[in-house]
Amino acid sequence: MKRELSVNGSDCTVEVLAPAPACRFRVDGEPERAAHVETPEPGVYSILIDGRSYDVFVSESPAGLAVTIDGFRFDVVVRDPRRWSRTGAGGSGEGVQTIASPMPGKVVRVLAVEGDEVAPGQGIVVVEAMKMQNELKADRAGRVLALSTQEGATVAAGDVLATVG
Repeated sequence: MKRELSVNGSDCTVEVLAPAPACRFRVDGEPERAAHVETPEPGVYSILIDGRSYDVFVSESPAGLAVTIDGFRFDVVVRDPRRWSRTGAGGSGEGVQTIASPMPGKVVRVLAVEGDEVAPGQGIVVVEAMKMQNELKADRAGRVLALSTQEGATVAAGDVLATVG
């Protein structure tokens, strides 16, 4: 899996060759590296790389993610080319929003039910993939028109989980 990132405004590409706990990865085409990654609780990671141990704390920030390593904060934005841009055409907030699973995983929480009024940025469904929980959110205010999943369901990439209109 390859991801385009912006870390404190600097662009880079991270390619994950093997997932946690025995993670193998490559950054900006450099030689492959390895790390042992454990997740003692959501948003907290214990990483052993090159004989050094790091405690990493990840939380959401207005721009994307806030990652803190050894007291240093990094603002990280993950750019996914498969998703449309909210600032481009079609991002006006009109019509129906389809919320789909970005990758295969398991639904661990359903945060809304059909008929609920939702605000922009409000969580609808949480999908766990590769030991990471991804909260899928409404892009705009509206009503949950359909909810086509339930807690514990296994989903494939692209499966429609909810629609908001």
